Amino acid sequence: MEKKDGVEISNPYEIVQKLMEEATDTLGLPDSFYQILKKPKRVLKTSIPVRMDNGEVKEFEGMRSQHIDVLGPTKGGVRFHPDVNEDEVKALSIWMSLKAAILGIPYGGGKGGIIVNPKELSERELEELSRGFIRELEPIIGPEKDIPAPDVNTTPEIMGWMLDEFSRLKGKNVPGMITGKPIILGGSQGRVEATGRGVVFTIADAAKRLGMELEGMTAVIQGFGNVGSITAKLLSERGVKVMGITDAGGGVYNEDGLDIDQLMDYVKKEGTVAGFNNYDGLSNEELFSADCDILVPAALENQITSMTGPTIKAKIVAEAANGPTTPEGNEAMEENGVFIIPDILCNAGGVTVSYFEWVQNTMHYFWTEQEVNERLFTKMTNAFDDVYRMKQEKKVHMRDAAYLVGVGRLANAMRARGWIKDWSMPIDCNA
Repeated sequence: MEKKDGVEISNPYEIVQKLMEEATDTLGLPDSFYQILKKPKRVLKTSIPVRMDNGEVKEFEGMRSQHIDVLGPTKGGVRFHPDVNEDEVKALSIWMSLKAAILGIPYGGGKGGIIVNPKELSERELEELSRGFIRELEPIIGPEKDIPAPDVNTTPEIMGWMLDEFSRLKGKNVPGMITGKPIILGGSQGRVEATGRGVVFTIADAAKRLGMELEGMTAVIQGFGNVGSITAKLLSERGVKVMGITDAGGGVYNEDGLDIDQLMDYVKKEGTVAGFNNYDGLSNEELFSADCDILVPAALENQITSMTGPTIKAKIVAEAANGPTTPEGNEAMEENGVFIIPDILCNAGGVTVSYFEWVQNTMHYFWTEQEVNERLFTKMTNAFDDVYRMKQEKKVHMRDAAYLVGVGRLANAMRARGWIKDWSMPIDCNA
């Protein structure tokens, strides 16, 4: 187990491979299937030169992983972050394949990233970097190949620059090559809120399974970016008392609940939740051990560990972030009876509405926000039901059940295409 600043760091690529291997064994699939599934089909690494405002040229390392296209073109976000690395991007692309399979979306998994702190770049430098990345990716992306989207530190505006660059290269407008773009350029209503909205749908489903009423429950949330803030807002609107929130700048706690609308306005001005209304401060350690019903990790990987996992008192942990839980943290929560909504189910609302956006771009006909949200609700609740049914049938925890559903559906697709023929055992998984 690696450590960074005294905190255990699990390799997400190794984690997802181990979980997929366990799922293939449970389903009785041949090793040849796992050998295809365990690694991406393609990983492109590139260097992107950018002329900085001071006249110097600086090169940035970018990468794109395309996991498997057995269900359709690969799909996934692009993140701009100093800690982007190849194993992280490969793991994220595999998680995207599993999300699409669980949600019944005709996509494989893709993911990309650039090693950069975008806050250190001017707007012009950021635009040049974004356009340069698309120029490097152009041969392997497109609406029928691989479709990028926003992720950590990337925005609809950046998606607009990327769309424009790709369209220039192709000599025509190609709106379906990217999702999460501005509405005026063919973006979808409801896309910005989609991931957080999907998180709330799964929390409501979990509460129902546990015989609890969502209204009157209490919650704490790690992270107040797009996903964390939307989750907080929508939970609050449904009668959940959001008591504590942390972000990179600190935390805030009020036992009587936080006014999320006021907090969002405060964060726009101050850049952090810390200091809001002079409420008590809150550390991540205190947040994880808070006495509450719902815990939402909505930040980065490796947050629930062997140290924080055993302290969790929440009845439901909804993984809004990708890979927030180490194997040791997961084991501790399962031993304590925590109901975990795994990331490959919980945060799949984003890729689902990205799929809706892609469909709308193909039709050149656009849905209302109500229509988008209704379709998202149907997709998320059906997926939750499928995973919960697998949990009951196999008598496993929710994370294992989600992997069984996702891996099983990828196996069905491989068999249908004739990729794998050396087993006869039927794989159902509600495909």
